[in-house]
Amino acid sequence: MQANGLDERTNLLVEEYSTSGRLDNITQVMSIHTQYLESFLRSQFYMLRMDGPLPLPYRHYIAIMAAARHQCSYLINMHVDEFLKTGGIAEWLNGLEYIPQRLKNLNEINKLLAHRPWLITKEHIQKLVKTGENNWSLPELVHAVVLLAHYHALASFVFGSGINPERDPDTSNGVRLIAVNNFCVCDLANDNNIENASLTSSNFGIADSLSELEALMERMKRLQEDKEDEEASQEEMATRFEMEKKESLLVINGAFDDEIVSTDVSRYIEDPGFGYKDFARRGEDHLPTFRAQDYTWENHGFSLVNRLYSDIGHLLDEKFRMVYNLTYNTMATHEDVDTTTLRRALFNYVHCMYGIRYDDYDYGEVNQLLERSLKVYIKTVTCYPERTTKRMYDSYWRQFKHSEKVHVNLLLMEARMQAELLYALRAITRHLT
Repeated sequence: MQANGLDERTNLLVEEYSTSGRLDNITQVMSIHTQYLESFLRSQFYMLRMDGPLPLPYRHYIAIMAAARHQCSYLINMHVDEFLKTGGIAEWLNGLEYIPQRLKNLNEINKLLAHRPWLITKEHIQKLVKTGENNWSLPELVHAVVLLAHYHALASFVFGSGINPERDPDTSNGVRLIAVNNFCVCDLANDNNIENASLTSSNFGIADSLSELEALMERMKRLQEDKEDEEASQEEMATRFEMEKKESLLVINGAFDDEIVSTDVSRYIEDPGFGYKDFARRGEDHLPTFRAQDYTWENHGFSLVNRLYSDIGHLLDEKFRMVYNLTYNTMATHEDVDTTTLRRALFNYVHCMYGIRYDDYDYGEVNQLLERSLKVYIKTVTCYPERTTKRMYDSYWRQFKHSEKVHVNLLLMEARMQAELLYALRAITRHLT
C-alpha cells in the first residue's frame, strides 16, 4: 500500500474509534479497502444511530434476530452490548418469547429474507402493516428490512473472512485475537500473501496455482475477444442462465449434516430448521426467475426506500456502486488488469442463486471464470455462511492476496444484501399498488 493510502486508512480507523469507542475486527479487515470502508461505516452508522423510524434498542434487537438466523454469535454479542447501552430491556435478551408481539411479528420476514427471499409476497407486508395495535408503519418496516438484510449479509462477511471476537473470555484484561477457524485478523489486515500462509501446508505446489492464475487471465482475455466478435441470442442467454441456476443448486447440495444450534443463539430463532438447503433439495422448479429489469435497484428499489426512510437509499446506492466498481487493476502479481468481467461474474452469480436474471448478461461467463472450488465457497458464504471453513477460503485462487479475497467477500456481501432488498421492496411496492 502506498504511504498516502496507509495514512487514509489510519485516519479512518482513528475516526471510527473516536466515534464508536471501539475498533472491531470487521472494521480492521475492511480497512484494507478504505474507500469501501468509509461508505460502509457511513451507511451502518446512519441505520443504527441517526434519526430514523425505529427506536435505538429496536434496531439492535433486529440486528440480533438477523445474525441469529446464521448463528453468528460474533454479531449477536456485539449487538447485545449495544442493545443494553441504548436502554434496551434486559429481559428481552432471554429470548423471543420475552419480546413485544410487534417485534415477534418480524420472525417470518426475517426467516424468508435470510434463506428464501423469493417467497416474500405483498401478503407478508400486509400482515405486518395491518395487525391492529401491533402494526408496523411502512417507514418502520423499511428500516427493519434494511437492518435485516444488512446483518444477514454482514454475517456472510464475518464467516467468509474468518472474523473472530476481539476479546478472549479467558483473559480478564487485554485484547487477544482468537483464531477459531485458524484465520488471523492480523493476516487479513496486513494482507500477508496467501502463498506464505496456506500454500506451504497444502498438497498443491506453487507452480499449480500459478498456472491456475494464468489460465484464468487467459479466459478473461478470450471472453473479451469473443464479446467483440459475436453476441449470443436472447434465447441462448436465457438458456445459459437456466443452466447456471440449475447447476448452482447442485453445488454442495446435501454435503452437510444438520448442525446443532447452541442455546445462546437458539433463543433468538424461530423455526431453526428452515434454510436455503430445503429448497435446493426439492429441485430447481421451485425457484422462479426474477427478471432484473422488471424491478431494478436503480429505477425502483432506490426511490422507494428513499421515500420511506430518507437518505438511506443514497447511502446504500453509494455502497453498492463503490463495491461494484472498486478495482486496483491488479490480479495477484499482475498489474494493469481489467477485472470488470470477474467482478460482474461474482456479483451476478450470487443473484443467480437467488433467481435474479439480467437479460443483458451472458451467464456463460460465470462458468468460464468461476472455478468449482470458488463456486462452492460463494454458495457457502452466501447461503450457509456458518458452514464456511478455512479450507474453502484457501482452496480457490491460491496465488491471490488476502486483500483480493476480502474484496471477493465484500462483493458477495453487497450482492446478497441487494438481492434480499429487491425481493422485499418489490413486495412493498406491490402492496402499495
